[in-house]
Amino acid sequence: MSASRDPLRPQSSIVTDGPDRAFSRSMLRAVGFTDQDFAKPVVGIASTWSMVTPCNMHIDQLARDAGAGADAAGGKSVIFGTITVSDGISMGTLGMRYSLVSREIIADSVETVSAAEGFDAVVAIGGCDKNIPGCVMALARLNRPSVFVYGGTILPGIHPQTGKECDIVSVFEAVAQHNAGELDGPGLHAVEVCSIPGAGSCGGMYTANTMASAIEALGMSLPNSSTQLAVGPEKREDCRRAGAAALALLKAGIRPRDILTRKAFENSIAVVIALGGSTNSVLHLLAIAHEAGARLSIDDFSRIGRRVPVLADLKPSGKYGVAHLVRIGGLPPLMKMLLDRGLIHGDCLTVTGRTVAENLRGVKPYPAGQDVIRPFSDPIKRDSHLRILRGNLAPGGAVAKITGKEGLRFSGRAIVFESEEAALKAIMGNRVKAGHVVVIRNEGPVGGPGMREMLSPTSAIVGKGLGKDVALITDGRFSGGSHGFVVGHITPEAAVGGPIAVVANGDPVAIDAVANTIDLGLAPREMRARLKAWRPRKPRASRGALAKYARLVTSASEGAVTDRNLFG
Repeated sequence: MSASRDPLRPQSSIVTDGPDRAFSRSMLRAVGFTDQDFAKPVVGIASTWSMVTPCNMHIDQLARDAGAGADAAGGKSVIFGTITVSDGISMGTLGMRYSLVSREIIADSVETVSAAEGFDAVVAIGGCDKNIPGCVMALARLNRPSVFVYGGTILPGIHPQTGKECDIVSVFEAVAQHNAGELDGPGLHAVEVCSIPGAGSCGGMYTANTMASAIEALGMSLPNSSTQLAVGPEKREDCRRAGAAALALLKAGIRPRDILTRKAFENSIAVVIALGGSTNSVLHLLAIAHEAGARLSIDDFSRIGRRVPVLADLKPSGKYGVAHLVRIGGLPPLMKMLLDRGLIHGDCLTVTGRTVAENLRGVKPYPAGQDVIRPFSDPIKRDSHLRILRGNLAPGGAVAKITGKEGLRFSGRAIVFESEEAALKAIMGNRVKAGHVVVIRNEGPVGGPGMREMLSPTSAIVGKGLGKDVALITDGRFSGGSHGFVVGHITPEAAVGGPIAVVANGDPVAIDAVANTIDLGLAPREMRARLKAWRPRKPRASRGALAKYARLVTSASEGAVTDRNLFG
């Protein structure tokens, strides 16, 4: 019989202890275990390394650093891999349908390996839009002592002629400028070549940096993990400390669901709003809360947003990249500002074993004269830029990102497209004019399937100089790099018969980011008649990962998690 379970090795002792587990030990010796290692807690290091994208190209070294930290603290680390896909590369193609799907695959794979191999604790390292929330979803499911580490932000590129900072969104907008005749071929090439100088996640407060900050605010990362450069000694030390922290959490008996409480999610939402973060944070925080068993809904974003201002002047709508935030002290001083103002809960537990307030004790304010983070007396916007809209066009809710620079209301006439490609072709072909509301449908979780991001059309609209004159609404979603008068996550989506399915060219559409409404200007009788006549389209995917996702996925307003039909 196996030996009794070791309290510091609650999972690995089942796998390795006792004469009847000799075969397990024999296999593990081949991957580096010694006699002494079998008495140590096993810490899984989930690495999202790949050469698919610059966001993750350096994470192999960070995984080794996290493993070294766990080993030095008395554990035995085991590094394992999971997938990543690049939104920035696949954007605007059919491959983008796999992006949100990959979040579920990542969560499933981290859960599967960790549970199958009996890891006592886990460190997960993510560096791109979907592997960041995917990793934390898995940690919440496993509920074993865990720490998340962010791979870090990229340095900005510098344009060789103008000296201006560039990033991936600069390239998307340059494409539209080239199409409009405002930028010649060599000019486009110059932007393309300089904008991505090396490793790290896209450099504005786009989805990766937003979610890294959100997870630190949740308490699942060590302080300032979310605002460090990808390449440098600080990030490598962050990884080593995370490895040691996983052992400390194991000894203290602290698990993710002790940290991932409703109050922690309220903290996270407040931080995302103050940073002017991505609309994708709504989708991902709902999904993480679902896995943690914490009560959270899209209406919580509205409730918290009424009292939390936007303070960060960060891209895409602002002036600075996240590297500038790193230089002035990162996220902790902002969290301290919010705590002192009573806008976040100080008593929430974190992976340090201490509370938020204890972590922030002694944090110094930002240096005088900086304008990356505004004071409360001079915010970018006095309430949230993330608007949860409802109306006859989105009875289940929709998500808008309105900083106020685009205006707060928009009324126009619909111009309808059944796919992102069709809309982009029309924008680049000058068919979209001032006063249009571009409607892109059948791009939701079911209809896509996969809920593609619309960075290409939103960047094209801005690049064409129509950012304040054209709105775009979709049952798909937006990149964190999107800006302008845009509304996504329209629920119910077109593929399941939501009202967006029956919008016709020329229909009046009104969007109000003060009243938080989005309405189609039709009489109720006409709306009912159109919905009654609607018939579903043939599914775009009949087999494989996309088809399975479409059958299982919930609505965007529920986080687009894949357990809709699991229990009948």
